[in-house]
Amino acid sequence: MTTTTEQDDIRSRLPDLTELFPELAALSGALHKAVRDSSVPQSTLGLMLLRAAQVVGSTYHAVRATDNLRKSGETERRITALATWRDSPYFTDAERVVLELAEAVLTPNPAGERVSDELFAKVASLYDDKDIWTLTVALGHFSLFIPVALVGKPIPGRPPGKNYKK
Repeated sequence: MTTTTEQDDIRSRLPDLTELFPELAALSGALHKAVRDSSVPQSTLGLMLLRAAQVVGSTYHAVRATDNLRKSGETERRITALATWRDSPYFTDAERVVLELAEAVLTPNPAGERVSDELFAKVASLYDDKDIWTLTVALGHFSLFIPVALVGKPIPGRPPGKNYKK
């Protein structure tokens, strides 16, 4: 575990993005609210975001998603098993298809489509149109901030607004 002293030594590469572009905070807040107010379980969305963070290799996003899952009561067993979800017994079919969707969206596929008709049919068999849009918007919101995390390197474990210290 990182101590306060260790975190005090961590610096971001860039200053807080929202100080330079305050409109992005409003956009992010609106997207977050739309996703949060949906019928897709927050635990499913949280697991999807942690898996997305693992796929793109973002420590900042992984720490944030893990912290959010813990705060919401997710078990350590499921958080730990997420990296190997395909052969783990701890996830429902509805969660598995969302994890598969996140991986498909975020993993380049030089052979063709990322989200195949077969995968979409699996998603559509478990989620209605509004839920599919919720999942899509959640992944889009996450994807908007991938370059921010990888280039700007906000400080992991700190809340937005306190995660930059150049």
